[in-house]
Amino acid sequence: MDLVFSRLDDSVARFTIHGATPAFANAFRRSMIGEVPTLAIEDIRIYDNTSVLFDEILAHRIGLIPIKTDLSQYKPRAECTCGGEGCPGCTVTFTLSVEGPKMVTSGDLVSMDPKAVPVHDNIPIIKLWEGQKVVLEATAEVNYGKEHAKWQPTLACGYKEYPVITISKDCDGCGKCITECPRKVLELTNGKVSVRVENGESKEKDCSMCRLCETACMGSEIGETSAITISADSSRFIFVVESDGSLPVKEIIERALLHIKTVSEDLKDTLQEGL
Repeated sequence: MDLVFSRLDDSVARFTIHGATPAFANAFRRSMIGEVPTLAIEDIRIYDNTSVLFDEILAHRIGLIPIKTDLSQYKPRAECTCGGEGCPGCTVTFTLSVEGPKMVTSGDLVSMDPKAVPVHDNIPIIKLWEGQKVVLEATAEVNYGKEHAKWQPTLACGYKEYPVITISKDCDGCGKCITECPRKVLELTNGKVSVRVENGESKEKDCSMCRLCETACMGSEIGETSAITISADSSRFIFVVESDGSLPVKEIIERALLHIKTVSEDLKDTLQEGL
């Protein structure tokens, strides 16, 4: 199994996996979404709230703010040596004390750990008018996205099977498929339709598999079947993963793969014990 990146930075990864199965691709995606822990605010004690929002709505908005997470310092509360009671190794405390008139943002949250802060300091929480104020204390804890979406480290995480474009010898080079292609994947070369190549790289993987080219080809009435066909290679998958900023996207990928490996080894050990 091979993994080839076409883009990799702290926030976004685009890569292709070769030699995988649909089952593995789905497990990999689900692991990145639900099995990589992050910090998120779970408990809130509101001491004063004279804003227009109910306490529950205010708490919900604050809970969805992504927080930078150092998993070398924090671990899930249920796995902590404190037994889930809450300690500096699995929780971090935030305070918020603001008065209007003011647009309250995530940057107004004060963390007890200068490294565990909101990913962005300009996320709107609530607008306070003259005489209104909010005073609260919040506790963030490490948990998994399978428990609640606020602990998911990804904004987007999806994949598709690798598209395969086949052009038969019956192609007459009319170019109708090129005109219809929304991704501009095709081009006309020496009177024949071919897959576009840019900077030495085939644009085949950019195909959305909409099959408008097949429809256009059939409309040209060159035969009973389309001269161009779109299929999918079920052993190759194109992934796009975008982090919410709580963790670098590379760490999300690595921890998801480690989770799959650990679960597989545990299952193997269980099977061996049963034999």
